[in-house]
Amino acid sequence: MFGTKRELMVIALRDTDAVADELREALATADERDRPGLERAAALLARTAAVPDTEVRGRWALRQIAAAGHTGPADSVHAIKALRQAEPGLSLASAVRLSKEAAALQAAGTPHS
Repeated sequence: MFGTKRELMVIALRDTDAVADELREALATADERDRPGLERAAALLARTAAVPDTEVRGRWALRQIAAAGHTGPADSVHAIKALRQAEPGLSLASAVRLSKEAAALQAAGTPHS
């Protein structure tokens, strides 16, 4: 259609359920030497899986914005431009949403690694 841009859906994809299943299976047969490491891995996975999708997207956006060399507010025009350059198919609306999610993390002092 003339004058419209296809909207790119921004979805945070995670496969933590499958990894958690694998860890549970490994723990079921683990010896005492391997058990502490597997238990630690399971705890880390549980913590990662509990992170809301908005935070996952916001962290991604902060990394893209930082990679572009932008050091100002994550919801500025320059940050939105950096996001759209990093992902050329990203619509303006999606870039704005991502920048707002990133700015919320920035304001909270959440690291983006």
